[in-house]
Amino acid sequence: MNDPTRVDTVRDGAVLVITLQRTARRNAFDRQLADALDAALNTLDDDPALRAGVLTGGTDMFSAGSDLASNGDYVTERGGEYGVIRRQRRKPLIAAVEGVALGGGMEVVLSCDMVVAADTARFGLPEVMRGLLPTCGALFRTAQRLPANVARELVLTGLPMDASRAHALGLVNAVTPPGQALERAVAMAQQLAANAPLSVQASLGAMNAMLAMGDAQGWEATAAALNVIRSSEDLQEGIRAFFEKRAPVWKGC
Repeated sequence: MNDPTRVDTVRDGAVLVITLQRTARRNAFDRQLADALDAALNTLDDDPALRAGVLTGGTDMFSAGSDLASNGDYVTERGGEYGVIRRQRRKPLIAAVEGVALGGGMEVVLSCDMVVAADTARFGLPEVMRGLLPTCGALFRTAQRLPANVARELVLTGLPMDASRAHALGLVNAVTPPGQALERAVAMAQQLAANAPLSVQASLGAMNAMLAMGDAQGWEATAAALNVIRSSEDLQEGIRAFFEKRAPVWKGC
């Protein structure tokens, strides 16, 4: 059952609108938020009356990614990290992004099929600024969605990209004025839902299967990279500095 304190779901005809509701923590994922999103996406996949979904974080932000206090406890059986990262979805899911989609928040965006963003939205992978690295698909999915040199820029600098640049590079399908991303995303989802459902699902499955052909190697490479930093002093320093709200002092070991 969906947790109304974490995720809100609204049916708009054949479209399921899913809203993350942990705004006090910038929609950062903990166990409860991951389980709630997992349940909502299970409903989207399993209910034959639903044909498309929209995922939003509300009018102020999309998601800041992982709640570091959760210590990685946000993996679900069916959806993987956050309930969505490794999910084999049958129906299209559109991200409606207002504000920031950072770290795992951007990795959730990369797990969706299309993206609508307000012109004030920002997309980024700041993990290296904390002695971490993206572990939920961004190390290979950014290079699927963006030119390789831009993917490297996002991952290695940690600096965010604005919506206009993301649109120009093809990450974002449509840009709207602030506060209108959800409306545009729902309209797009309704257009998808008006088409023959088996045709949409078969086409989506084929395209996503081709894109995912290198995922196994991508997850292996991500795990290898994580092993390099897992026991490093810099990792511990980055986390301490984050909670202490100060600049980290790196040692390179």
